[in-house]
Amino acid sequence: MKLTSIQKLTGILELVTGLHIGSGNTDMHIGGTDNPVIKHPRTLEPYIPGSSIKGKVRSLLEWEMGVVDITEGSPLGLNHIKSIESKRATIRTQAIDLLRLFGGAPDIKTDEALIKEVGPTRLAFWDCSLEKAWVEEMNSRNLLLTETKMENVIDRIEGVAKHPRNTERVPAGARFDFNLTIRQHDAEELMDVVWRGLTLLELTGLGGSGSRGYGKVKFTSLKMNGVDKLPELHKVNNPHADSKTVA
Repeated sequence: MKLTSIQKLTGILELVTGLHIGSGNTDMHIGGTDNPVIKHPRTLEPYIPGSSIKGKVRSLLEWEMGVVDITEGSPLGLNHIKSIESKRATIRTQAIDLLRLFGGAPDIKTDEALIKEVGPTRLAFWDCSLEKAWVEEMNSRNLLLTETKMENVIDRIEGVAKHPRNTERVPAGARFDFNLTIRQHDAEELMDVVWRGLTLLELTGLGGSGSRGYGKVKFTSLKMNGVDKLPELHKVNNPHADSKTVA
């Protein structure tokens, strides 16, 4: 197995609705929110952790592949391949490709031949910082980089609001710099899986409270080596589209 190239996919990830990715901070601050978003410790600007994107994309692909019952809710790993071979042999190739892209965490019981077949993890999802132009735009308008959304539980019988809670979100329209590094070994072709995963991300969203409308995202720009790759994303939902004519 030979490393033949390392390519970088860059773009802009825009929020269609407010995004909440929690910071894990449970402290209450006077005048603050009890459910803050994660922020960079130096700039104090919100960002999207690469682990959040990687975990969501991987989970969506595993659900679409139909292996979540086999893995019993755990991330697909090398130790699940034997079960897949015995229960759903037809998706073994898909499972191997997913492990090649996202990694498989081998243990001492993992077959050496399988470890060599999968090889090293191909994808690296980098943290997404706010686009500088968007930050400057917000600063010029004296607007904050986050918003506080109030929510209540409505008593079904009394019809009154109870248990108010405020949640910090990055507002709709915010733009983040997206960066994904892709390693290619030999002549393998795994980008179709990447495009499918990013499309599923657009369809389902990021962060918490997705069922309440949070976290819908869209890619407004995707480039690799200076070449526009948004048409590749569009073709996933419209496989018959000509990449030259996709808007």
